[in-house]
This record gives sequence, structure tokens and C-alpha cells, in this order.
Amino acid sequence: MSFPPCPNCHSEYVYQDQAHLVCPECAHEWNPSEPDEEAITVKDANGTLLSEGDKVTLAKDLKVKGSSLVLKIGTKAVVRRIVDGKDHQLDCKVDGAGEMMVTAQFVKKA
Repeated sequence: MSFPPCPNCHSEYVYQDQAHLVCPECAHEWNPSEPDEEAITVKDANGTLLSEGDKVTLAKDLKVKGSSLVLKIGTKAVVRRIVDGKDHQLDCKVDGAGEMMVTAQFVKKA
């Protein structure tokens, strides 16, 4: 049987203990039949819910912190993961710039 990865640490080594699934790496336990209350919901500039793997485009020009690079409006990116951060919620792979964190309010779902 294959079980879904741990929602806490994304470990593959999950095992079942009666009705719960257990992660041996971080000791997180959860019931796969119950909805995940800790799921992070992030919306783009238009109010559309974003999820991991979504393709997005930048809704405005963004300056890259610590660099002279400016990401132009319409630049494409892929959301790798969603994090619960104060400033940046999306860990993206941006075309022409590589991996970086982006604020969700500055992107639109493609």
C-alpha cells in the first residue's frame, strides 16, 4: 500500500496505526479521512485560490530584493509550494530568474 506523504514534513516513510497515519520522522499523526484544518489557503490578485503546481504570471513589475533585477509584468512562474509567511507566501520557480519567494497578491493564475 502507498500512503500520502506527511503533510507536516513531506516525508515518504508514512505508516498506518489503526485509523491514523503516522510519520516516523516528525512524529505527526493525522486521520486521512478528516479534512485538514491546517491547510494554508492563498489567493492571487483576482481572488482565485492557488495550490502547489499552479502556473502563474506576475501581475505587476517586481524588484528583486538585493539585486538590480526587475521581474516584468507577465513573467511566468510555477508554484512549488505554499508557505505560511508574513511577507511571501509562494515558493516559485520564475522564468529567467530561478527559485524565489513571491507574495501571492502580485500574481495571477494562468
